Amino acid sequence: MRGARSDATLERTIERSGAIRRGERIAVACSGGVDSVALAAALRALAGPMELTLRLLHVNHALRDSAWQDECVVLRVAAALDLECSVVALAAPPRDEAGLREARYAALIAAATEFGAGCIATAHHAQDQSETVLLALFRGAGPDGLSGMRPRRRLADGLDLARPLLRVAAGDLERYVQVRGLPYAVDPSNRDRELRRNAVRQALAALRPLFPGLDEAVARAAELTGDEREGTPRAALRRRVRARLAAEAGLRDLDFAHVESAVRTLERGGSGSFDMTAAVRLRVERGAIAEVERRV
Repeated sequence: MRGARSDATLERTIERSGAIRRGERIAVACSGGVDSVALAAALRALAGPMELTLRLLHVNHALRDSAWQDECVVLRVAAALDLECSVVALAAPPRDEAGLREARYAALIAAATEFGAGCIATAHHAQDQSETVLLALFRGAGPDGLSGMRPRRRLADGLDLARPLLRVAAGDLERYVQVRGLPYAVDPSNRDRELRRNAVRQALAALRPLFPGLDEAVARAAELTGDEREGTPRAALRRRVRARLAAEAGLRDLDFAHVESAVRTLERGGSGSFDMTAAVRLRVERGAIAEVERRV
């Protein structure tokens, strides 16, 4: 039963992320690693309810002997999930990180376009987001960099990049794959401390026992920064809720979760009451702020 609940939680998180849209034709980037295998399996489970059409895409970088093993793992995953799979081999892969990433995305875009996909889904998760934001901070980046990875952005004409797992912990993805008995590969380059991202990854691993909510806090900060930078409707709603509470109850330092619950209710035109503090409650009716109640 624990496995069943875990499955439902991951799939529900993907649905609620807003990164994947009902009825889409999706190319799923699958390296063979545990994260991308979990994404492929979860999207396969959602294919019926969300009316998705899926195909796995794998880019073989051909830079190490185990690259061919990774390809075999992806083909086994595709067979286990009853999904079509396209494999692209890079003829002359560059050796530097930036060049390799560019070549990989070019290959994915070409394969996804041939499939007629509206988006490419990748398995970037909460720990990846923390690493991305910290690397941007160390470079002295502004709001663009501190926004981290966005759940969805335009990648090419008619093609988006979707990241539905940005609020999911890596451990949850591994458990999801293990419960289903699916194969996955381990990338030996993840242990190379000469790579800056790996150095940040190890530092964060040492910090997490001291700061259990680290990844959730970084993801929240990145989301808020990104929404404000892009001027999204959700950012405007957050400002409206905070301004109303500041004006009528003098509240300024508010818990994110309390505000976000009210914002999500406003977004969907719903109703409800939300305790901002022990003495202040915000009441929402039919998608509008009805009242700020002060209780003695």
